[in-house]
Amino acid sequence: MSVDARDTARPAPAEGDAPTWPAAFAERYRATGYWSGETFGEMLRTRAALHPDRIAVVDPAGTGRRWTYAELDARADRLAAGLRADGVRRGDRVVVQLPNVAEFFETVFALFRIGALPVFALPAHRDTEISYFCTFTEAVAYVVADVHEGYDYRELATRVRAQAPTLRHVYVVGDPGEHTALAGVPVPMDTAPHMSGNGPAQDPAPAEAGPAPHDLAFLQLSGGSTGVPKLIPRTHDDYLYSVRASAEICAVDEHGVYLVVLPAAHNFPLSSPGSLGTLAVGGRVVLCPSPDPDTAFPLIEREGVTLTGVVPPLALVWTEAARATTYDLGSLKSLLVGGAKLSETAARRVRPALGCTLQQVFGMAEGLVNYTRLDDDEETVVTTQGRPISPDDEIRIVDDEDRDVEPGTTGHLLTRGPYTIRGYWRAPEHNRRSFTEDGFYRTGDLVRVTGTGHLVVEGRAKDQINRGGEKIAAEEVENVILGHPAVHDVSVVPVPDDFLGERTCAYVILRAGAALRAPALRRFVRERGLAAFKVPDLVEFVDAFPHTGVGKVSKKDLRVTAATSHHETT
Repeated sequence: MSVDARDTARPAPAEGDAPTWPAAFAERYRATGYWSGETFGEMLRTRAALHPDRIAVVDPAGTGRRWTYAELDARADRLAAGLRADGVRRGDRVVVQLPNVAEFFETVFALFRIGALPVFALPAHRDTEISYFCTFTEAVAYVVADVHEGYDYRELATRVRAQAPTLRHVYVVGDPGEHTALAGVPVPMDTAPHMSGNGPAQDPAPAEAGPAPHDLAFLQLSGGSTGVPKLIPRTHDDYLYSVRASAEICAVDEHGVYLVVLPAAHNFPLSSPGSLGTLAVGGRVVLCPSPDPDTAFPLIEREGVTLTGVVPPLALVWTEAARATTYDLGSLKSLLVGGAKLSETAARRVRPALGCTLQQVFGMAEGLVNYTRLDDDEETVVTTQGRPISPDDEIRIVDDEDRDVEPGTTGHLLTRGPYTIRGYWRAPEHNRRSFTEDGFYRTGDLVRVTGTGHLVVEGRAKDQINRGGEKIAAEEVENVILGHPAVHDVSVVPVPDDFLGERTCAYVILRAGAALRAPALRRFVRERGLAAFKVPDLVEFVDAFPHTGVGKVSKKDLRVTAATSHHETT
């Protein structure tokens, strides 16, 4: 782990919409082999050429589908040709909001081939988030399922399309309704001869240049602490390094079978090592339509799943369910747990209950990822959140004044490296706050480093709630609640919870003479189109907030009050 914290090289100017790595850093990362000069589209093409008949993706929904690498490669080419014919071009943004279905991979690899940028949305997002994503990114297309878990995304798409002026196309997996079926996107006749499903496809439109390895591959969503979601620009070079290194650390090869339990577009199941890491080494990706043990455990037995990634609340559910299950989980070699800190008590239950190795994962969509290693001793595995992927991951632990703290002391985590971004997409003001002048990203995490280089997460410095791995910006929820005519002021804080890690509590001051009950306020938030996980779990009505010496609302005191008042939930 490099600690060249005194390097004063400043970030390079923004190229287009996103800051990038200074030339000297980029040259070093290429020279060391971290950046291999390959795109995601080329990666899939190579795998399809080497192992055309090997199963790449298993989708057990409905009658079940098993796509080989050759089939996935050909499907991506067909869809890329159709999207190009519809006017989707290199650099265009396309919001992708799909559940765990095979079309997710068909879609994103088609966009990778074109050089268009998927904007990864989660199935839980609703009007507020999706309208913002489409408008802010000037998206030209939006890809959704027809109905998932009882929710009709076609109706959402209709509402969003009326608000997003650049949105020209809505593609639907399943019954399209008034929109366009993804399966019905026509392939231009002049490209059809190149689309044989019997082997790896040839480039259908060689005259149209695809992306370069240093180009942006996609935009991810940050779980930051501000009210406006930030977009994380990832390149082919940097993200491919991350997923390949993750696969190596987790001992995943062509025999690996990864179960996608969490939403497929989430950074954790995408890259740690996730579906993309598994595909990069020629393994098999199995999509799990629901994370509950009754759905996941049969798939583990049937498909011989070797590893998967879950968040701490799900790990608790699985370890409890494993005691009574009749399914054979013997193929499972590793359970990766991330998204939030796993308590030591819960960590000690994994191996006895599931019979597999626990790997703790601490990372962020902005870049840095840490793993406990397969050869770490048990105490290290259950008491730390791992060490960084790369020798060139630079770590600083600093105090409130950005001064390096003594070894082993808790402080703010700053990082930079070959797969940590140098700035958010179209966010110059926020970048000045979130990145140091010499390019270190301020993660907002409070950590300490052990003598072996492993990180121990002690908490969050940012005004953010981590509810079972779902990051909630308190400001975003507060802004919605403030829209209620009865509300004078609001402050949203976390409440410790053994199952979710944290829940949300909204402290509300009502306007003079106003009356409001908690269920009505929660319904108001839900009806404003926020994702369900952002609706406050608890609502407390108060006459005033505690304040700091300079008159600011003291969220620190509110957090203490919340933890004390609701101690029975922890």
